Amino acid sequence: MGIYDEISANKWKSYLLILFFFGFVIVLGLIIGVYYGSTYFGLILALVIGVIYFLFSYYSGASAILTMTGAKEAKKPEHTYLINTVEGLSIAAGMSKPPKVYVIDDSALNAFATGRDPEHSAVTVTTGLMQKLNRQELEGVLAHELSHIKNYDIRVMMLAAVMVGLTVLLSDFLLRSFLWGGKSRDRESNQLTLVLIVVGVALAILSPFIGEAIKLAVSRKREFLADASGALLTRHPKGLADALRKIKDDPDPLVDKANKATAHLFISIPFRHDKKQRSWMQNLFSTHPPIEERIKKLDGM
Repeated sequence: MGIYDEISANKWKSYLLILFFFGFVIVLGLIIGVYYGSTYFGLILALVIGVIYFLFSYYSGASAILTMTGAKEAKKPEHTYLINTVEGLSIAAGMSKPPKVYVIDDSALNAFATGRDPEHSAVTVTTGLMQKLNRQELEGVLAHELSHIKNYDIRVMMLAAVMVGLTVLLSDFLLRSFLWGGKSRDRESNQLTLVLIVVGVALAILSPFIGEAIKLAVSRKREFLADASGALLTRHPKGLADALRKIKDDPDPLVDKANKATAHLFISIPFRHDKKQRSWMQNLFSTHPPIEERIKKLDGM
């Protein structure tokens, strides 16, 4: 598959996953509403909680992530080449302004992008990445991160994270309602309500896992999309492929201040992990697709 085909395919897959996610949350809201005698109640509850979650993430998420990871803003002359490369790639990408550039003092080879839109964005790299990659490889990684920004991947993932939080809250509310009793009339004698309770309890228990699996699936698709978009931006897929090879062979991939809440942002999993081939279940709950598969796709472009 060519670069444009990869970009088009991954965009559609991401949109379909997000659409499925929305439908899943609506179903949870409807079940809550039916149980309490008003479908509007469940939908409004889901909407209010979702809006509050989204507004907090939208306006405070980026600064909180930068603080959490210990990122410091890059300054000239120490980081002149890094800043100039980001500015040059931003012009090539047609961005109205370059993102701010940050550095994490860590030996691991990694990088991430954050921000609610291209005008309020930041690219962060580790010192280990700058020291161990050559110019073409570093350019490939930075192009990957700029592609996340240009493609609004951070906003998509923010939405996915909000949806996961929403499914957890709604499923917990639903489960507690079934355990402690709700306001539905004659629910003991209503067979339809009994079936609804059984389905609702199953969803209440499984929905956090389903929601997390969908969020991670979106994350993996956006990584493929950013790889393809970054290769298109530099017109040199080999640069990013070679960078991923070095990242894959990093003897200590742990980013000290990374955590599970921020792991999906990084170009590679920022934790120590078994480098053997992952099982199907491990891939299902991974923030990133297998790095070998990403390299293979880039080599084929």
